Formats: sequence, structure tokens, C-alpha cells
Amino acid sequence: MKTVHLLPFAGCALLVQGVQAKEPVKKPNIVIILADDLGFGDISAYGRNGIETPNIDRIADEGLRFCNGYASSSTSTPSRYSLLTGRYPWREGAQVLPGDAPLIIREELPTLPKMLKEAGYVTGAVGKWHLGLGKGQVDWNREIVPGAREVGFDYSFITAATNDRVPTVFVENGRVANLDPNDPIEVSYRKNFPGEPTGKENPELLKIKPSHGHNQSITNGIPRIGFMRGGKSALWVDEDMADTFLSKATGFVKEHRDEPFFLYYALHEPHVPRVPHPRFAGKSPLGPRGDVVLEADWCVGEFLNTLDSLGLSENTIVIFTSDNGPILDDGYVDEAIERLGDHKPAGPFRSGKYSSYDGGTHVAFLVRWTGHIKPGKSEALVCQMDFCASFATMLGKENETRDGENVLDALLGRSKQGRKELLLDACGNNVLLRQGDWICIPPMVNEGYWVPPMESGRMKSSQLFQVKKDIGQKNNVAEKYPKRVQAMEKRIKEIRY
Repeated sequence: MKTVHLLPFAGCALLVQGVQAKEPVKKPNIVIILADDLGFGDISAYGRNGIETPNIDRIADEGLRFCNGYASSSTSTPSRYSLLTGRYPWREGAQVLPGDAPLIIREELPTLPKMLKEAGYVTGAVGKWHLGLGKGQVDWNREIVPGAREVGFDYSFITAATNDRVPTVFVENGRVANLDPNDPIEVSYRKNFPGEPTGKENPELLKIKPSHGHNQSITNGIPRIGFMRGGKSALWVDEDMADTFLSKATGFVKEHRDEPFFLYYALHEPHVPRVPHPRFAGKSPLGPRGDVVLEADWCVGEFLNTLDSLGLSENTIVIFTSDNGPILDDGYVDEAIERLGDHKPAGPFRSGKYSSYDGGTHVAFLVRWTGHIKPGKSEALVCQMDFCASFATMLGKENETRDGENVLDALLGRSKQGRKELLLDACGNNVLLRQGDWICIPPMVNEGYWVPPMESGRMKSSQLFQVKKDIGQKNNVAEKYPKRVQAMEKRIKEIRY
């Protein structure tokens, strides 16, 4: 019987399908492309239902398409925290952060980029951040410390938080990009600055109107969360954001093509506000949300083309996934609900972002390593939280993460087995358990933000679903299997405490 092993790269050859390679394999480059609020059903590789994503599909066609891939949380900050630290987000109390929040990842924690730096990689982060910056009250006019560098990134070009929050500027290597020192930035999440217009008081200045919240400081004709003044030369233009991030991501790859690199490329699409470049505006029947999904797909295609042109595709692991499930109306009037038609953003899963149901965390999860991963489909249970532990194993490094598991064989298609169980984080400090084909949602306090018509999934009584038979979680069988509910709720407490 053939054995399949992946030995540490330092001084060792890679064994593929039980046959030793003639030459030692170089450390593969690693790229994680993380979409923002993209649903399982928004990717046509998972079933065509109103939108086509041929470039993202290319990763699926040339690699592994996971059917049981998870973000750790149904919201952004917690899932990103877990991806980079290999820790459950509730260990740190990670919740969605305001734009002026301090860095939520403690500097002493092991992280994925730190581990890869120790293994000889140059590391870069481009795109959405939303993990906080600095300590206490940030002075945006000086070097912002701690930040992405202290998390382990050699290079960073990031947003401070999200594209719907101030400050609406890019931060490059710890400093606000293109800032005029004679026009300093001021930020407040408590009160407005005298004389500054807001979406609430000056609707005549808006090109996109809020549906709820999102009515404070205005940038580029779009009202945001939070108040800001100054920094005019540094303000981003939403229509150009995708191109800007793509340029920085491909620039990082070109600069470091001759050394092992890790790139965390965090797209901002299809998070609100959805403002596509004119090349994509009106190109989807689904409205602006569909337009920015097409824009994201184009960015992925251009990035893959860059790898091809540099001869890097065969030595680069490319992962595509999303930080959480989809949301339609998340604060702006953009016809996302009205123009949905037959499209199902979460695919077969129930609800989406903010929810305890599977649509909140069950996301697209694609892994490609040309020439090393056999294309196909995998049912293995995997989570973004496991990247650090898995790649540490691949590189012969110690796994120092608390909750991440080594699922390397599953990620590379060498095993059909991934995790046996996984705690998932919903809004409001609530957690649930997936164990094999079962999902148990314990009684939950009805706290935590969500937006109707999305279902929060938080009920006063236990819920149990056998998702292999009931993928849409329509049939709560908790009363039928009380012993299983009791055992799974006990296991939740064991893991959590």
C-alpha cells in the first residue's frame, strides 16, 4: 500500500503519491484571498444560480473545492482574528470593532505570519484589516503602533477597519498613505466635529443613501459610521479601491518573486458600501451587490494571471475563502433585496452573516496548488483557524496555536478526514458546535446584531440539526435526540471553559 507523506522542506524532498521527487521542492508561496461577506452561493463553482465567477471557479477547477469549509465566526473581526491566530475568537472577546479600536491581537501571541517569517517567508497584508490599530486613542498623523507589523507582516497596505467606517484612508506600513501633514486627520466615534456635514443632516450631498445607521461623516458622497475631518489628500475613492488593492497585491508578488512569500490579500467586496468601478457598474442583473462580486472575480483573475506570467503558479498555494456568510441590506439602499431574483447568496444554507445558522459561517473554501493537489471535491471538515497549524506542519515548525488543528492532509487532498468537531462563533458571545454531521445550537440569549429578514438563529431552547440529511436546517430534531443534545452541549462547555 502506498503511503503519502509531506516532509518538512528544510533539507528534505517532497514525497508525492509515495514517489520521492528527484529535486527538493522549494517552499511553496502561500496566498490567502479572503472575500468580505461573500456567500457560498455567490460562487458559481458551488452551483450556478444567477451569477458567474469564472476566475474564482478556476481555483476550484484546478484545485480542491471544499463542501464543509468554515470561517470561525459569522462576523468579520472574529473570523479574521481566528484565521491569523489559530485561536477561537471568544477567547479574546473578539467582536466587530469600530474604526478607532486598538489592535485586538496581543503582540505576544503566535500568529500565522510570524510562524511563516520564522520559516523564511517574507509576509504581506493587503486590503481590509478590521483588527484594530494602535493602543488607546490613535494619532492618525504619526506612525501607528502596534499594527500589522507587530502581528507579523513585513509589508502592509490596509484599511483601518471597513469601507463603511472612518477613517476612510489607507494605512501603509503603519502610516496613513498620502497624508498632508498640514491637513491632519481627526476621528471620533462619539460626536461630530463642528461644521462637518453628515449623512443625517446633509442628504443632498449623498450619492448613496443609508437604509439604517451609516449616516455620519461623508466621504466620496457616501455616509459612513463615525466622524472624521481632515486628511483630504489621503481619502480613498471607493470606485478605485479594488484596483488599488490589486496593484499592491501584485506589486508585492513581483517584488518578492525570487523568495518564499506569504500574502494575505483581503478583498473588500461585496461588503457595503457597494461601489463598483465604472467598468463593472450595471454589469450584473443583481444590482450593485452583483456588480462588486463580478469586480472581485476579475481581481482574482488578474492576480492569477500575474502568478502565471511570473512562472509562480506551480509553486504557489492559493486559498480562496470568505470571512463570513452573505448579507443583503447591511446599511445602504442598493436594491440588493429587490434585485435578488432567484439568486441564493448562501446557497443551500440557512440565513447568513450575523446568524447562528450555517449560512453565517459555512463559506466558499477553495485550495489550489498546481501540480501537487489533484483537482476535485472534498467533504472534509476544515476551518480557516487551522491554517497556521497545518502550514507549520508542512514546514516542520511547531504549532503554537491554541485551537488550530493540523488538517494539512485534508487541505492537500491526501485525506478525506479533517476536523471531527468545531465550535463556531455567532454574534453576542454565542457559540455552537458542529460535530461530524450534527450541529447543536444551545439556548442563546437574543443579543448580538443582525438585520431582518436574516434569521439570528438564537432561540431560548436547544436546536439540533443533522445537516447531511437536512442541509437547510429546517427540521429541529432536538426533542427526538435529547441525549445527543445533552452530550454536545456538555462538549461545548468543555471546549469553551
